Amino acid sequence: MSILDKVNFPPDLNGLTIEELETLAKEIRKIIIQVVSKNGGHLSSNLGVVDLTLALHRIFNAPEDKIIWDVGHQSYTHKIITGRKDKIFSIRQRHGLSGYPDIFESEYDAINTGHASTSLAFASGMAVARDKQNKKHNIIAVIGDGALTGGVALEALNHIGQIKQRLIIILNDNKMSISPNVGGISKHLNYLVSGRPYIRLKEVIQSILRLIPAIGKSMVDIARKIEVLIRTMMVPGSLFDELGVKYIGPIHGHNIKEMIKEFEESKKYDFPVLLHVVTEKGFGYKPAMQNPSSFHSSAPFDIHDGKFIRSSKLPSYSKIFGQTVLKLIKKDKRVIALTAAMPEGTGLEIVQKKYPENFYDVGIAEQYMFDFAGGLSISGMKPVIAIYSTFLQRAIDQIIHDLTLMKLPVVVGIDRAGLVGGDGATHQGIFDIAILCSIPDIYVASPKDENELQHMVYTGVKSNKTVFVRYPKEPGKGVNLDEDFKEIPLGKSEVLREGKDGVIFAFGPLVYEAKDAAEKLSKNDKIELSVINVRFIKPLDKELILNYIKKKKRVITIEDGILEGGFGSIIKDIIVSENIKKINLLSLGVSDGIIEVASREELIEKYNLNSEGIYSEVKRFLNKKRINIFKI
Repeated sequence: MSILDKVNFPPDLNGLTIEELETLAKEIRKIIIQVVSKNGGHLSSNLGVVDLTLALHRIFNAPEDKIIWDVGHQSYTHKIITGRKDKIFSIRQRHGLSGYPDIFESEYDAINTGHASTSLAFASGMAVARDKQNKKHNIIAVIGDGALTGGVALEALNHIGQIKQRLIIILNDNKMSISPNVGGISKHLNYLVSGRPYIRLKEVIQSILRLIPAIGKSMVDIARKIEVLIRTMMVPGSLFDELGVKYIGPIHGHNIKEMIKEFEESKKYDFPVLLHVVTEKGFGYKPAMQNPSSFHSSAPFDIHDGKFIRSSKLPSYSKIFGQTVLKLIKKDKRVIALTAAMPEGTGLEIVQKKYPENFYDVGIAEQYMFDFAGGLSISGMKPVIAIYSTFLQRAIDQIIHDLTLMKLPVVVGIDRAGLVGGDGATHQGIFDIAILCSIPDIYVASPKDENELQHMVYTGVKSNKTVFVRYPKEPGKGVNLDEDFKEIPLGKSEVLREGKDGVIFAFGPLVYEAKDAAEKLSKNDKIELSVINVRFIKPLDKELILNYIKKKKRVITIEDGILEGGFGSIIKDIIVSENIKKINLLSLGVSDGIIEVASREELIEKYNLNSEGIYSEVKRFLNKKRINIFKI
């Protein structure tokens, strides 16, 4: 029987020896590697915190003690030992476990954490609430060195040091967010880690003192009292001490015995304390240790050699975006590529390697990135940002206040737009249309394929406008790319098919699904529909759209975004404002904002946005006799 067979919940750890905990860590790493090799997921970060997680649950009494994971993608071990071991192979699968903490999944998950840098603020609020209610439980925030660069984390740290509530912060320092960390915070942490010789010296001295009969223990106690002075001499000026948070560390993040000792000690303080734990991403699996960025959000892979199993040989939209930016920089050195800790995920790593002087990774700091881009733009440069749709939400104020009010030209590639597979509710890109279309003086575009993507990015850079281009992660149809860029008329749609019985307005890769559905309706049911590639959701090609609405009367809109406030709502508003009579409207899209864990293909099918779903919905819609009502 393995050690893991005996562990189902945290109390099961209490009777284990250190050696058994170390064996358990190896068993859990083996399980995580098996799971991610099959399902894909976050491998490097999870392998790096196995020992840390076991030490935490050995010392703290969850769920009474609240353990907050920031970012929550490193919570696989936490899930395995908190009653979800038997379901771990369902992680990131439909009807399976979430890849992130989920308060609706388990009482052991203190908060939902899919976005970085939120843990300290939540922990601070929870600690104040605990104290006001005269409760005694511990609150522990586990935050990575990458997440610590986020503005909200630094704001929280500043406030924590001010109000000084009892709170334990575990700084998981692996020198990585997704890509290698950058900036002053990272350099400061590296400086603190360089003080590790001091820690070793202290341990040696304490060991010697304990051997002295009678007076050894008291000498150790005295030594502890002068610890701050010694550390100040050898590792001066800790940022955290200056902020009012007691700093302890560095601590070996793969030494369970050492962490147990330090975590137990941390419970004695009645003010905020930060334990600096140094871990290694991918620890225990050589391919992930050698290439932690590639195994951050990993595709399925062969365990024996670490080679990824590609579901498609076609390049992703992200890769095409990166290649496009590379070509643009080659033509014009004023083009500057920007990302927030995501060069690999957004396809910009090729720019980083080829033109490092034209590339900036600002770390997990989306708000700063947009203002940094504004500074570049107002000074004559041509910034191109790559950001996931879900993280774009963090910088809405900067987009409105700092870019659009000054009409600053910036091109923003919105990666992972629309429905996103695997990561569940926190990583969906379904809100960008509803949010952006309310902002004045911007362009929001969505290409139907990879070729149109490169032309849209080129058009945006050339336009001297604020242009957002949204696209999914997954490969498209694999169309041939034009060798030369072409300028697309801003705000103009494209007619792909003519038909007398109604019109479908679609954009992005769903254009092909709509066109396939229209062809099937023509072949099977003798129903002829026009299909419009909207291309620019803002501003709409109003003249063309109004003309087709008035002529066709039966109108279908298709989007992989939220319906409320989305593209379908915009079309409805146009119909109402123009007082167009006897229109029957069907809007297909995402009807709810809480998206289950599933693949993109499964989600597209669920919301009837693939060709089969569109065919069925439109056929049912067109067979209705009344044509003077809205159906949304």
